[in-house]
Amino acid sequence: MAAALTGRQLTPRLATYTSFLSADGSILDQGIALFFPAPHSYTGEEVLELQGHGGPAVLQSVLHRCLELGARLAQPGEFTQRAFLNDKMDLAQAESVADLIDATTEQAARSAMRSLQGEFSAAIHGAVTLLIDLRMLVEATLDFPEEEIETSDRQLCSSKLAALRAELARIEGLAKQGSILREGAQVVLVGAPNAGKSSLLNRFAGEEIALVSEIPGTTRDSIRQSLQVRGVPLHLIDTAGLRETTDVVEQMGIARTQLALTRADVVLVLLDESQPSAAPEHQAVLAQLPAKTPRLYLHNKIDLSGHQPGAEMREERAHVYLSAKTGAGMQVLEDKLLEIIGWHQETGVFMARARHLEALSAAAQHLAEAAQQLDRPELFAEELREAQEALNSITGEFTADDLLGEIFSRFCIGK
Repeated sequence: MAAALTGRQLTPRLATYTSFLSADGSILDQGIALFFPAPHSYTGEEVLELQGHGGPAVLQSVLHRCLELGARLAQPGEFTQRAFLNDKMDLAQAESVADLIDATTEQAARSAMRSLQGEFSAAIHGAVTLLIDLRMLVEATLDFPEEEIETSDRQLCSSKLAALRAELARIEGLAKQGSILREGAQVVLVGAPNAGKSSLLNRFAGEEIALVSEIPGTTRDSIRQSLQVRGVPLHLIDTAGLRETTDVVEQMGIARTQLALTRADVVLVLLDESQPSAAPEHQAVLAQLPAKTPRLYLHNKIDLSGHQPGAEMREERAHVYLSAKTGAGMQVLEDKLLEIIGWHQETGVFMARARHLEALSAAAQHLAEAAQQLDRPELFAEELREAQEALNSITGEFTADDLLGEIFSRFCIGK
């Protein structure tokens, strides 16, 4: 194909300025051609890379010529899937390619690059090595049942298992931080009308996203804004004020508020600190909140009440005093919000997906079960085997084909 398209033999891994030719030899475009012979390419297969001028009509003509010469359009994620199948990278690294492309913050991009470079995989392989070492010790006792198990052997198994569980807990902690960077957190603003939800959204966003008015019911639908706080992505949702109303449109907005609450990672409850008489309205709002969803109480409008900005704990709930209008107390709010979603700045964070966390959790559970079976070598060994399978699924050494199809189908076209 390369010779037919360019009319010349290309030197491997050398950028060559050349013409891209049609079937009759006329010039479609001029640009750079790069030929990567197998296995020294991204996919491990022969790859021809063309860099043209980029106009839609020109690109279409060059693409049409490539199809004439026997090429076909790639499926989403096919290049990275081929790289995985040809052992150019493991599954965790392959997924990090998409995560790097989709990263919305600098911190997320750095974490995705760490995973792409193999840091997450290396940590998993290290844990698997410890696990194999422990399995070898246990299997030896099963192969020679006539031998009595020495107390020292049992203690050695116990100490190795404890070290393995500690290492897995460390990896899981870093992966959870990476999951926050990848997914972000759903943060829902709720409160009585005129509590200052829209003002707070605008303060977070740094621009006038939502209309602000003293008229109750101004916000009739959910307003969503993606932003970042100290490098952590948040999806902030300003909702219609929760109250009894006969306005049909406002009722629809309140229904959407209730739906948003069921999906929230954190609920920010805005209370009007300047209106003590509004306590009954506040109680009505609180009665509609999901009981299990973490919440943070924000006492807004301290610029009117005279209260000092800050935070305090009441009945195991955090209360923050602030002014969305002036920005006083916003730093405290950010601290508490990141604390509630579980973010803490840490070096070496891996970009992680839900399936990674599920596998790590499953492995940890099997190791916990193993700790209860130290005196039963057969059951102990089985729990260790299950734990290893769970960890191997992260890097793709034990992964169902249907899961692979699901993973790569979510990639963008071209990767």
